[in-house]
Amino acid sequence: MATVTVKNELVLGRNDYPQVRATARPRPWERRYGRALVASDTAVLVAVLAFVLTVAPHPRLVEFPRFDLLLPVIGIAAAVFIGILALLSLTGSRTPRIVGVGSREYRALIQSTFLAFTTAALLAYVFGVEGLHFVLAYGLVGTMVALVLSRWVWRRWLVTQRRQGRMVNRVLLVGSEESVAATSRDLKRTPAAGLLVVGACTPSGRIADYIPGTDIAVSGSVDSVIEALRRVEADTVLISSANELSSATVRSLSWELEPGRHHLIVAPSLTDIGGPRLHTRPVAGLPLVHVETPRYTGGKLHAKRAFDVLAAGALIVVLAPVLIFVALAVQFTSPGGVLFRQERIGLGGEKFQMLKFRSMYADAEARLADLTRDEGEKGNDIMFKMKDDPRVTGIGKVLRRFSLDELPQLFNVFLGDMALVGPRPPLEREVTQYADTVHRRFLVKPGITGLWQVSGRSDLDWDETVRLDLFYVENWTLTGDLTILLKTVKAVLKSEGAY
Repeated sequence: MATVTVKNELVLGRNDYPQVRATARPRPWERRYGRALVASDTAVLVAVLAFVLTVAPHPRLVEFPRFDLLLPVIGIAAAVFIGILALLSLTGSRTPRIVGVGSREYRALIQSTFLAFTTAALLAYVFGVEGLHFVLAYGLVGTMVALVLSRWVWRRWLVTQRRQGRMVNRVLLVGSEESVAATSRDLKRTPAAGLLVVGACTPSGRIADYIPGTDIAVSGSVDSVIEALRRVEADTVLISSANELSSATVRSLSWELEPGRHHLIVAPSLTDIGGPRLHTRPVAGLPLVHVETPRYTGGKLHAKRAFDVLAAGALIVVLAPVLIFVALAVQFTSPGGVLFRQERIGLGGEKFQMLKFRSMYADAEARLADLTRDEGEKGNDIMFKMKDDPRVTGIGKVLRRFSLDELPQLFNVFLGDMALVGPRPPLEREVTQYADTVHRRFLVKPGITGLWQVSGRSDLDWDETVRLDLFYVENWTLTGDLTILLKTVKAVLKSEGAY
């Protein structure tokens, strides 16, 4: 049968169905990084298992009673080692699209390790093998911790490279000018994802022009994506708005992309939806995306409250000397009380008294109106924040720099008015200026820390603060809370946006 060769290695046959030749050619950085992860994982596993066999009590040989067989423990450890390496590949823990950002990479590590060791434990139980419990227990914990720490170090290195424009996917955006500009801004906020925008195709297709409000050059029209892809040397097509492209056009475009070398990403109109709430389900050829509605009742909420009580109680006990020292410092450095009580709006719009160590002079509230009129807030029309606030005392500046003034809020958490992680607790005068959608932040308890604090704190403008708070309200998880708490420590030590 005669065939006709067309662009991009497509072959048309008798039925005119595209038959794409399998020419998978990963980018050089993907191959190098993947090999580096294989070498790193191997070295980590060898080191951990060798250490476990050294410190964990175990017999040199273990007996399989049913088979009248003796095997050295090191042989069983080698089998577990091979199993983990195989599972790390099968679970896609080194897949380029997941490394560098998100939790999927870490979940794959934990799942692979847990499955390998639990399988070994189950087989030992079934075949009546004794003496392996210490080796398996130590190995499970040690391997999980070591692999996660190793990948965390690699991720820090990869993120640094990506911030400098290396080891990235070169992205060509396709869609309306408005959607291209919005998508570009979102991608710039997360350079760790490794998606570098190098051009755009829009309905107008104005060559040598730029998308308004951005530095993105227009590389062609939505009808000349493949040509534009080659022109800007991109390897990824990201459709930011599908209104300009029919389903047949998108399908044809996916056929024309070179497999293994080019990628196609379609951005849905949904924004600020967390990954755990999204589930894909192909039905009759339609790639349906299921979006779970957020829930604010049930076991997950009770678990969050239990964690808050236990953690806040433990922190109050551990930090008691610090609390006493700060209280004395506040008391003896300026006139006024030790604690500053301020009415804030919490869960369901209920008012509560939020506690802080006093970091301002006693007449701070009386001077607020004058400062608001004279200085205002640059970039934030609702929350009043200003650098070098003259109302802040000398010791108050130190307390604010390291967020020590927030410590009494642990008592608010323990009593149930607040949570460790949540939206910022607003003042009533701020709430009166809220748009209707912003009131969704009252569906959960306000927090001592939150996405707003680990993302810039007082340096954020109002729109960004609202976006982060609402994203948390819609997508919170216990795992996410733990991540935010860890990031809070880093943000406090660096004093980012603290004034």
